[in-house]
Amino acid sequence: MFMTVKQAAEKWGVSDRRIRILCAEGKIPGAEQQGRAWKIPADAVKPADGRFKSKESLLQAIDRKKAELDSRRPLTECEVARLREEFTVEYTYNSNAIEGNTLTLRETDMVLRGLTIDRKPLKDHMEAVGHKEAFDFVCELVKDRAPLTESIIRQIHSLALADKKEDRGVYRRIPVRIMGAHHIPAQPLLIQSEMEKLMADYAADERHIVTKLAWFHIAFEGIHPFIDGNGRTGRLLVNLEFMKAGLPPIDIKFTDRLAYYDAFDAFHVKHDLSAMEKLFARYVSERLDAYLAMLEES
Repeated sequence: MFMTVKQAAEKWGVSDRRIRILCAEGKIPGAEQQGRAWKIPADAVKPADGRFKSKESLLQAIDRKKAELDSRRPLTECEVARLREEFTVEYTYNSNAIEGNTLTLRETDMVLRGLTIDRKPLKDHMEAVGHKEAFDFVCELVKDRAPLTESIIRQIHSLALADKKEDRGVYRRIPVRIMGAHHIPAQPLLIQSEMEKLMADYAADERHIVTKLAWFHIAFEGIHPFIDGNGRTGRLLVNLEFMKAGLPPIDIKFTDRLAYYDAFDAFHVKHDLSAMEKLFARYVSERLDAYLAMLEES
């Protein structure tokens, strides 16, 4: 005899979501998953609640939420399409706005639907369309489980930098400075070797994916391999790797740009990775909460 998640939740006085987490973590002996549903032995005993014995770190919370999301996969095509459509517009708006694009969120949505915004530069239109195409390409790479390479980075940059054809996918040939930053990017002659080292170090990094990508993002932006589009490309690379790891993509908000900039400075000045790590972890955790809440409603 078995009972459903809902029946177990009512019997033990906890939420449906908590029951699914316990099942996914293997804490209910005999629980069996069938598709996206769980069958729980009718005589199962409520597990002890150890959530508050020690403070759960944000990374541990992410792993726990991912386990629950994994237990409810695969998502339907409709669910995937809904999640992706809502995310793409805001992500394109925020990532471009951080770099100075003047389109509003509503205008970005209109441009991605094929409309032209009066009195807004052609460059801003092309950046919006290019970013969406780059993110679509990233999503295809996730399906193929493609390993991260310099070639892929160049391809993503080529799509994101839609308005500057001569510079697309080409490492810069002149020195640059980032206004207001405490770090001087790599000199042009060192970019190729720095990128090769970055790829090797990233492949060998065995830290939690959030920590690993916080470091990778700072290192990539520190090299600043392209003359333009490094920020957009770097954030696309982060989402490529998050999605390959089974986590949702993140959207660093324009309103959080100062905290984002400060996280770079914290690393370059104090060698402190925690600011970027916490920023990434908070976004991932919130996105997981949103996914799980949406599934609760379905």
